[in-house]
Amino acid sequence: MKFRLVLPLLICCFLASCQAQTAKKYETIAPLAFAEKIKATPNAQILDVRTPEEYNDQHIDNAKNVNWNSDNFVEKSAAFDKSKPVFVYCMSGGRSKQASAKLSELGFTTIYELQGGILKWNAAGLAPKNDRIIGMCSQEYKELLNTDKKVLVNFYAEWCAPCKQMAPYMTRLQSELKDNVVIIRLNADENKTLISEMKIDELPALFLYENKEVKWQHSGFISEEDLKKQL
Repeated sequence: MKFRLVLPLLICCFLASCQAQTAKKYETIAPLAFAEKIKATPNAQILDVRTPEEYNDQHIDNAKNVNWNSDNFVEKSAAFDKSKPVFVYCMSGGRSKQASAKLSELGFTTIYELQGGILKWNAAGLAPKNDRIIGMCSQEYKELLNTDKKVLVNFYAEWCAPCKQMAPYMTRLQSELKDNVVIIRLNADENKTLISEMKIDELPALFLYENKEVKWQHSGFISEEDLKKQL
């Protein structure tokens, strides 16, 4: 009788142990730690899993472009050494998480994923110095606030899933609330200078101004109902 009771327990413990070992597929680390680990790793293998266009716009030094959304991600990943650490990043973290999980399935043993992607990397001051203004400058941004109404600035991106969810009601509110609130939507990819200067590290990003002062701000998805409470 005791054996019949103990055997199922041992099997459950064994299965739980196996699940615990496979659950941790990769390690997500903050930008500064990510940079330090790269620096401490000889000939670090760095995978930029964004599109070639995003890669050409800006990438971490010595990173190789292995587009997660391409048909040959697995094939191109095979060129890297599975027994050595691999560093993975994208724009904000969505694609890099999927890519890191896939790399684990393919047999890569040590995977470091950049928390928050290039957005957080730049906000942490790790981007190379660039004097070229991309998009709106800070003075032009300030001019948007020259009104007696409240001003809500919404930074978004076409690749950002929460931004896409919010887009329909944000567009509708621009018209519905125009008598009291000026709602301005700015594409983050087209206004990189502002994103860097304002240290925006997550999208969507919302800033509510009153008399040119920030009265409220929010990062990430927010429902229409909750947003209206702030307006």
